[in-house]
Amino acid sequence: MSNLSLWEQESFYSTQDIIIVGGGFMGLWTALNLKTKNSSLRITILEKNITPLGASTRNAGFSCFGSPTEILNDIENIGLQDTLEIVRMRFNGLERIKSYFTPKQIDLDNCGGYELINKDYKYFDQLDEKIEWLNQQLETITEKEHTFVRCDEKIAEKGLIGFDAMIENSLESGIHSGKLVSALIQKVQLLGVTILNGIEMTSWVRSLEGMHVFTKQQIRFTANQLMLCTNAFGNEIAPHLNITPARGQVIVTSEIPDLKLSGTFHFDEGFYYWRNLDGRILIGGARNTDFEAERTTDISGSEMVKNKLIEFLKQHIDPSYKYTIENHWSGIMGFTENKKPLLTQLDDHVYAVIACNGMGVALTPIMGEKAADMLLLYF
Repeated sequence: MSNLSLWEQESFYSTQDIIIVGGGFMGLWTALNLKTKNSSLRITILEKNITPLGASTRNAGFSCFGSPTEILNDIENIGLQDTLEIVRMRFNGLERIKSYFTPKQIDLDNCGGYELINKDYKYFDQLDEKIEWLNQQLETITEKEHTFVRCDEKIAEKGLIGFDAMIENSLESGIHSGKLVSALIQKVQLLGVTILNGIEMTSWVRSLEGMHVFTKQQIRFTANQLMLCTNAFGNEIAPHLNITPARGQVIVTSEIPDLKLSGTFHFDEGFYYWRNLDGRILIGGARNTDFEAERTTDISGSEMVKNKLIEFLKQHIDPSYKYTIENHWSGIMGFTENKKPLLTQLDDHVYAVIACNGMGVALTPIMGEKAADMLLLYF
């Protein structure tokens, strides 16, 4: 049994209005929206790790809503309207973050974003026409006539080589994901939300008293409503959710003197992404090297992907730069088949809001609000 005092155990056992499982972006935004709209709610967040270790704190720090080739690919696969709906949520989510936090609080760097494209891209010969058409579709979302602008002449200025075209988007930014998580934690705690770290939920049971939540630590909680915000790790609790895990790996170089690189960068429908991190190059991705191997919740990473990222740097970064690889980490994303984030009911008074398909920074403020609105129907 727990080493907690009897008083502490009884206080934990007292029925909460809502228990949120998962203390990353989704859980925190859901709690924030709930308390903002109903300050009297008793809310507890259960986070199984000391700090969130999914995608929230272990991503590459991109504040983006999608590169042109990724959006065009999504239009082909899931349709124009569904794609625009997702892009609109991303755009609104990024605006929501800016409305809550100052750039200093979260290290928001309004440096702009760029996608690099080579001649083997299937629409390279029609690239200008595709960009013009895409800008027309996005204008009602971004309120910009030219969301994407071709700027091939800037490739060399950025210290890049081996690319044939570049598309600029002034709306994208770099962000410190860890600082954003910390800022959200501070905000929800000031509103009265309890966050318990090191508590891992294993199952739930319904009774006349409400939802009984059982944990690996042998502490039982009771709540009126239960919301799972566990991303790809939701499969461990509810396998029928059928969320595909996707490991995103990142490496960081040593400091590079006179590094020209400024902005956030994407290549190959977003499967490669890199940016300047305080005079170092942070680069992530390459999971399309072996999709099957990267469909995992193992955060230890792989040498194969790490080496692919190192090879990419050698091919596309100014060869005069001298550096070593100093850091390597992984985060776990969750993907749905239709690329839409999932908000669903699992049982009476049990819900899940998960799987932002690699766009958790942008989508969680909006999906957290949708989840909160669903729960608030009962209060």
